[in-house]
Amino acid sequence: MKKKTILLVDDHEVVRLGLKSLLEHSDKFDVVAEAGTAREAVMMVERYQPDVVLMDIRLPGASGIEACHEITERWPNVRVVMLTSYAEDDMLFSAIRAGASGYVLKQIGAEGLISAIEAAYRGEAPLDPAVTQRVFQEVRRAVKEEEAAAFACLSQQEKYVLSLVSEGKTNREIAEALFLGEGTVRNYVSSILSKLGVKNRAEAAAYAITHSLKDYIDL
Repeated sequence: MKKKTILLVDDHEVVRLGLKSLLEHSDKFDVVAEAGTAREAVMMVERYQPDVVLMDIRLPGASGIEACHEITERWPNVRVVMLTSYAEDDMLFSAIRAGASGYVLKQIGAEGLISAIEAAYRGEAPLDPAVTQRVFQEVRRAVKEEEAAAFACLSQQEKYVLSLVSEGKTNREIAEALFLGEGTVRNYVSSILSKLGVKNRAEAAAYAITHSLKDYIDL
């Protein structure tokens, strides 16, 4: 079985030696190069085209995140796994935005590190258990913001009308429920369709359901 080629990037030589010893103890990996700075990391990737780069975030000069961004932009097939002592949210999400395939803490055990590298090589996105929950929280927050923005163009009354449209109610039924004139409801529906850029009530109803409208109206 062909060994997976690895580039180690850390500004501490002792750390690189330890990682190299650990990885080469396994018959799955071949550490083809080492680097102590972001600039060296990019040069080594260009020269050796490793399968996986195992890189510390904090490096002298340019950061590991900057190096990660350049590497993943220039060589999309090279996987970058960030190995760091820090579980800070800003670093975590900066690394993800930079294209990192994985994010693991240096406290991880040998088996965990090997598994993370193999997962990254397979195209997966290994995350240290210590930061996984924060990633899901951020994803949920982003989804909520996106959903809320989906109705930002509507007034509160229009949201009420759309909610009832999504329940399949007619203009007359909506008018009775909201104590409005039927003509007023018709105008509201026309405005909603225009603002949402949908063609008919069915599309408006589908839009409301898809974006969880009922979470964003004051009942």
